[in-house]
Amino acid sequence: MIFCNPFSTFRAFIPPSNFGAPLLKKIKNFVVSGVECLPIIEGGKGVGITTGVTAGHFAKAGAVGTFSGVNADSIDENGKYVPLIYKTHTRRERHEELVTDSIRGGISQAKIAHDISGGAGRIHMNVLWEMGGAERILHGILDGTKGLIHGITCGAGMPYRLAEIAEKYKVYYYPIVSSMRAFRALWKRSYHKAVTLLGGVVYECPWRAGGHNGLSNAEDPNAYEDPYPRVAELRTFMNSVGLSEVPIIMAGGVWNLEEFEHWLDNPEIGPIVFQFGTRPIVTQEYPVTDSWKKKLMTLKEGDVYLNRFSPTGFYSSAVENDFIRELKGREIRQVEYRTKPIDTFTAEIPFGQRGRVVYIKPEDKVKVDEWIRAGHTEGMKTPDETLMFVDKSKANQIVTDQINCMGCLSQCRFSNWSDKEEMNHTTDRKADPRSFCIQKTLQDIRLGGDVENQLMFSGHSAYRFATDPFYANGFVPTIKQLVERIMSGK
Repeated sequence: MIFCNPFSTFRAFIPPSNFGAPLLKKIKNFVVSGVECLPIIEGGKGVGITTGVTAGHFAKAGAVGTFSGVNADSIDENGKYVPLIYKTHTRRERHEELVTDSIRGGISQAKIAHDISGGAGRIHMNVLWEMGGAERILHGILDGTKGLIHGITCGAGMPYRLAEIAEKYKVYYYPIVSSMRAFRALWKRSYHKAVTLLGGVVYECPWRAGGHNGLSNAEDPNAYEDPYPRVAELRTFMNSVGLSEVPIIMAGGVWNLEEFEHWLDNPEIGPIVFQFGTRPIVTQEYPVTDSWKKKLMTLKEGDVYLNRFSPTGFYSSAVENDFIRELKGREIRQVEYRTKPIDTFTAEIPFGQRGRVVYIKPEDKVKVDEWIRAGHTEGMKTPDETLMFVDKSKANQIVTDQINCMGCLSQCRFSNWSDKEEMNHTTDRKADPRSFCIQKTLQDIRLGGDVENQLMFSGHSAYRFATDPFYANGFVPTIKQLVERIMSGK
């Protein structure tokens, strides 16, 4: 692995002649993870969406490729996908199978990325700190890929031990944060001990990024905040602790560089690199179905928005479709209940297969009767002393998915799984039927499931596919062509 000063002087990048339109004058390349690269990083997307193939092609184009270490696909020596078919029965056993397969898959993806890149650019791995067995998977993949992975990006939680892991394997680390306060906490807790390997800090806009978002409880999901002052605040803190030459990676809502020209060579922002998560999905190399790509290219502004249905408990951004609308329906069709008549809870309704009586408010009885007439006959208890009503097939599906939990998260509110042995692998809360099995739906949509009836994560800028002339007449570029377009500023 090549190691050099990651904070050396930046030089204007002179692109090859086939890059097309001239660059914005201020666009510069940066030393990323020890090697000079274009200021473009592929955003990591889990469960088989960013792969060794996509990362390899980004790196080959002189940028930074990022494959996902979140339940990465295992690829055998013949280049064939090896699906994980569980052979065990308990959640704990399936969790162990998933961890083992994730390590095997991550190693295979790193090798693919390395081979395709031919040594150009850099290869990073993205990991969710709150995925099940995150630290074990990180150690396992890095143990088996010495010299192939140059950086780790990590978010969805507070990865305090990320620096310690990076030091052990001599790779750069890139924490994902959504505020200065989050990075300050990480810095004071542990990152100040591993300064030389801090390759950059990813600021991910919690109102515009796709997938899981880092909104705090004090922030309003409907009150968008301009990222500039938030990034400037992050830079001020970084400067105060000697990190003035460490780049910030702007992520979430980034469509082109022209719109960020005022950020470039700006002392309030400092060294800046840009992460692209949504735009790369509509490229020829991305392993998603044509129907997925076509759906993205027909979205309108507002079709992607924040919701809080995820079993992680985080806000997330997804395309509105029948899957999201069904979850909205579950949230609406719920009423408070009590097991005994108390106060205003006096109306009786039967619950469960045995028809045991529970008590709800008389005004809610009217709503429940209406839902039952509409076919939502099955009441399901939530952890919040409410009954949620769905039809029988949906109730059966929810129970089956909860039983089949494979422990893909560190904690799951849908199934009440926890990967903590000291907690007996349970969150100590009731399973929440208002959520869903995230591993199942993300696998299903990628492998050809109906895009209207599966979870489709996306950044909020996806509506721009429909209006950007680059995609006119359904044009789907290669990753190389996309990198060239981005470097033109467009």
